[in-house]
Amino acid sequence: MKAAAISDYRAAAQRRLPRFLFDYLDGGSYAETTLRRNVEDLQALEIRQRVLRDVSDIDLQTTLFGQSLALPVALAPVGLAGMYARRGETQAARAAEAAGIPFTLSTVGVCPIAEVAAAVTRPFWFQLYVLRDRGFMRDLLARAREAGCSALVFTVDLPVPGARYRDLRSGLAGAAGLSGAARRMWQVAQHPGWALDVGLRGGPHVLGNVAPMLKGKTGLLDFFGWISANFDPSITWADLDWIRAEWTGPLIVKGILDPEDAREAVRLGADGIVVSNHGGRQLDGAPSTIRALPRVRDAVGDGLTVLADGGVRSGLDVVRMLASGAEGVMIGRAWVNALAVDGEAGVARVLALIAAEMKVAMALSGVTRIDQITRTILA
Repeated sequence: MKAAAISDYRAAAQRRLPRFLFDYLDGGSYAETTLRRNVEDLQALEIRQRVLRDVSDIDLQTTLFGQSLALPVALAPVGLAGMYARRGETQAARAAEAAGIPFTLSTVGVCPIAEVAAAVTRPFWFQLYVLRDRGFMRDLLARAREAGCSALVFTVDLPVPGARYRDLRSGLAGAAGLSGAARRMWQVAQHPGWALDVGLRGGPHVLGNVAPMLKGKTGLLDFFGWISANFDPSITWADLDWIRAEWTGPLIVKGILDPEDAREAVRLGADGIVVSNHGGRQLDGAPSTIRALPRVRDAVGDGLTVLADGGVRSGLDVVRMLASGAEGVMIGRAWVNALAVDGEAGVARVLALIAAEMKVAMALSGVTRIDQITRTILA
């Protein structure tokens, strides 16, 4: 499938995927208000159209955390991504490497760190959640270091899972044991293309990085029940100290919406933050990313690198995020929908669309370099 727009992949993914996988990727928490506002508020942001400027040579290159990138975009960590295509995280990592941008592997990805490292030749980023078992966290950090991961994305906005009604209805959440497995298997049977390619050929279907903690409970696992039992809600800013000591490379704190939290990240030695509401999947009613971003950017000044995610559906949206204060943009749903439909080629197509659409948006707003995309281009 050669999509004309990134949004084309969503409908195709819905047709291909079992319901529990599509709803996990597509849904948000409670009434999904913040999920919708992430998209709506971003697309409502107006850009000044400028004319008669030399825009014949547009450069998308930038540098983040000492790494030269072909464009200011990274693939965000997405749990269970390896269930959307056969060994999905490795396919996405290869597409990101070919495009000259970072891939971020989730703690709860299907492919383990070593498998992704073997699939690429350049370092990727690793995302870490806070687990009750600190010894296991140290082991994960050690594995990431040994694999050459170039940055750690420490996600702090999931002390407990948000109330995600779609996942309850689909059987992914709150349905441990045979009952939940039976519901998911019925959905799989209705999607034979996915069942053959991923379900039968894409194994092992385990959360590769945390497999020792699962004790063999994979197909019967209540995913969110496991998260509630193993993620640590007692985490505080003080816990960043030992992670900073364990990880000597760039440390990026993901899940910041409040300016005071952003200042805490600066004080505690983070190298970067991701302004994010977890894609609208945690606290419904929290501000959209694009509304929170300028306040956070002002709070930290030049004290650290600011990234953002949430609601990005085009290269134009990337430009809007950059103009509002981000130095880089992470995309999540966009690349996983494409992965589900067309594997590595789909992710590559999304990144090519983003690059092409960024160039058009920059030309029509009269800028030619990433560092020229500032609030001055906003209407």
